[in-house]
Formats: sequence, C-alpha cells, structure tokens
Amino acid sequence: MQNIVDIVKKEVLAAEKRIRAHIFETPLVHSPLLSRIGHANVFFKCENMQITNAFKLRGAMNKILSLEDKEKKKGVTTASTGNHGSAVAYSLKEFNIKGSIFLPGNAAASKIEIIRDYGADLRFYGDDCLEAELKAKEEAKKHGMVYISPYNDIKVIGGQGTIAVELLRQNDKIDTVLCPVGGGGLIAGIAGFLKSVNKNIEIIGVLPQNCSYMYEAVKAGKIVDVEAKPTIADGVEGGLEPGTITLDICRECVDDFILVNEDEIKEALLMIIGKHFMLAEGAGALSTAAFLKESKRFANRNTALVISGAKIGLDKLKKIL
Repeated sequence: MQNIVDIVKKEVLAAEKRIRAHIFETPLVHSPLLSRIGHANVFFKCENMQITNAFKLRGAMNKILSLEDKEKKKGVTTASTGNHGSAVAYSLKEFNIKGSIFLPGNAAASKIEIIRDYGADLRFYGDDCLEAELKAKEEAKKHGMVYISPYNDIKVIGGQGTIAVELLRQNDKIDTVLCPVGGGGLIAGIAGFLKSVNKNIEIIGVLPQNCSYMYEAVKAGKIVDVEAKPTIADGVEGGLEPGTITLDICRECVDDFILVNEDEIKEALLMIIGKHFMLAEGAGALSTAAFLKESKRFANRNTALVISGAKIGLDKLKKIL
C-alpha cells in the first residue's frame, strides 16, 4: 500500500498545477511583535487574504476542476458553516456549474450573506455542520450528484496542501508550522506535504478547548463522542464525518496539538487586528493564540502561523472589542 505521505504529496503537486491560475499566492508576513515575544522568527501565512478570504477556496477549486464533464453536468452538493460554502459557491459560479450548499441553522449570518452573493442555492438543515454534511451526502446520492466534503476528500486535502508549497517557496527555512484544526483537511494537506519534503519540520495543530474533536480522535485512535461547547472559532465547529481520511493523516503527520480557551483566542484576535492591522476570524486566530500561550517552546525557531480566514461578523467583533 502506498505511504499516506506519498499520496498527499502527489495530490498536492497535482493541485498546485491545476489551481494555480485561479487562486492567490497569499503573503508570508513577518511579525516583529511576536518574534520579540517568542525570541523567534515568526511569520503569518495570510490565508485571510485569499480570494473568498479563507483557505477553503484551494480545496473546493481543486475538487471541482478534477470532475469529469458528466459529473459537472449533474452538479454538486456540499455542506459548510460558511467558508467552504463560499469557496464552492465561488467556484461553481466561476465555471458555471450547478449545485446546492447545505448549512446548519447556526451558521454565522456574515458568512451566509457572502455565499448568497455568489448566487448559490442555499439549504439549511440541522444544528451543526455534521448534520448538514450528512444531509448533503444523502441528497447527492439521491440525485446522482457529486458531494464535495469540506475535508474528507483527497482532492480537497490536496488543494489545501498548496499552502505548504507556497510556504516553502517563500521561506525554505521554516522549522515549525502552527495550523488551525477542524475536520482536518487544512492540516492534513499542509502536514502531509511538508513531511514528504522534510520530516523534521514540526507540525502543530491548534483547536479550541470547547471543540476538540480531532485532538480527542487522535488521542483515542478513533472518532469519539465529544461534549462540545460554543466557540468564537466557529470555523472549526462540528464533529468529524465517520471514516474521515484526515484522522489517519493527522495521526501520521501531526507532531503535537495545542488547545486554547476562549479568552486566549480573543486576545490573539485583538492582537492580529490591533497590532498587525489585519482582519481575522476566530478560527484564523487559533495559531496565534497557541503561539502566545506556549511562546517559550518556539524560541530561536522560524515559525509560521496559518491565519486561515478573515470572515468575522461585525456584531461578533463589536462584542469582543
């Protein structure tokens, strides 16, 4: 059986060629403030500056561009709390493909509005993204459509992994990467590719204490029930799809996990906005929160913090401020 790292590397390199003309190469920005705090060289990988303002476009675009013509004609379904939905909606509009996007009833209003702006067919189901995912899969099977998972798809993972290709092109001396974790598609792509190039690069996943599904699954070696609470990092909310391939990739390629609480996420969010003058959503601030929490362990290391997205509603931001 082919090694999982080799599989991810192959998919990432194919995605790099497939989607490069359709996405931004997001900047790698040095942070003098965090570098001073941690006695390190710290960089933001700014996926908040991607088209649709989140990394999700990479995976959605790669999956859609991988479809056969007959699959494109039948259309697609997907499910999302927002960022994946807007990425799919953008891609469908770009290539004139029909599709339906399922969202949980608690999806952030700011993200719903953006998806609507792309003219997508929106359908609401359930109270969390896992319920919406299962409903979208059911509809896809019923109508012979392609279901695009937010994370449980090697083409989606390959697309997200193009971040790692850019990262090494921008700075080939990176020692550590801190990455937000929800369903695991982002960190699976980044970690799988980086470990194929240099197994000594340290990959650390960051999750909210209130929503630590992947952390608990890796610790148990299987998907387990987690009593989740609401989190400001709503982009990583929701359970794991049964049988997701991201679990095995995380177990194989992710070196460690850091859990952060809600106050730590808010502190990091305010630092990104107030000191670096960039917009980030809660999930996008997770890596910075983890760095601030455990800054001493990164001393003298070239450390990249993935800011996964920018979509935070004005009401939520006002409350934090």
